[in-house]
Amino acid sequence: MNHEEYRARQDTVTVDVDGHSVEVAYYEDGPADGEPLVFVHGIPTWGFLWREIAPEFTDDYRVIVPDLAGYGSSEQTDGFDRSIRAQEQVIEGLVDELDIRTPLNLVSHDIGGGVASRYAAHHPGAVSKFVVSNAVCYDSWPVEFINDLGLPKTAELPFDELEENLDFAFAGGVHGDESEHAEFIEGMKAPWMNEDGRQSLARCAVATNTNHTTELDYSDITADTLCLWGGDDILQPVSYAERLAGDVSGESEVVTLDDAYHWVMEDRPKAYTAELRAFL
Repeated sequence: MNHEEYRARQDTVTVDVDGHSVEVAYYEDGPADGEPLVFVHGIPTWGFLWREIAPEFTDDYRVIVPDLAGYGSSEQTDGFDRSIRAQEQVIEGLVDELDIRTPLNLVSHDIGGGVASRYAAHHPGAVSKFVVSNAVCYDSWPVEFINDLGLPKTAELPFDELEENLDFAFAGGVHGDESEHAEFIEGMKAPWMNEDGRQSLARCAVATNTNHTTELDYSDITADTLCLWGGDDILQPVSYAERLAGDVSGESEVVTLDDAYHWVMEDRPKAYTAELRAFL
């Protein structure tokens, strides 16, 4: 489905973030009594990142794909923090408000991996299977591109320049011919290409606080863990996956997919789905 069709399938729920009521969008499909499978995106993406993956599991799982606070179809106002620490509260709120039974299965990417790691470490009994893909951890982030987007000028950047910056991340970041990923590229850019989205992108980018992953004790993660990594990623190299797998307390493994950069689920959707299904 394209990003407009995906948005039409989303619903919203209100969660608490540091005492602020924040409207969060999410996609849900699958049997209501199915085993929960939650997908968490990173920056500068939204739930549409999982368009090729999440629908493949709706026959067997209750699939839930949130847009983090300030991202995608979620609220984009200036009234709340967007850091990894704050986004952990979004996951907590979703679990409560949507009555998601635990332990749940948690799949994550990029800063969503940092959010999910915090949740898994702080709620060890609440996560059964834990998947991190090309995720931030320890001091692996932020990257220069995101730091630059966090400057105040991004909130007033001409839209043609903003689109050029996003094309650098998405069109320039996929493996192979970008024309084969046109739907993905357009969908990833769409939430940011208006005044509210542009400002929210700047707020999301400036909230990338490395302390929120360096403070974690990764041995507190007791869930079985799969580091499912795009092997050619230079932003979040596989060496961090190996370190993470060695530190968690649960059973762990590292699986790398060749011909895949940072957007591994877009570069290798069939292989990613197969590895995820086998792990679950």
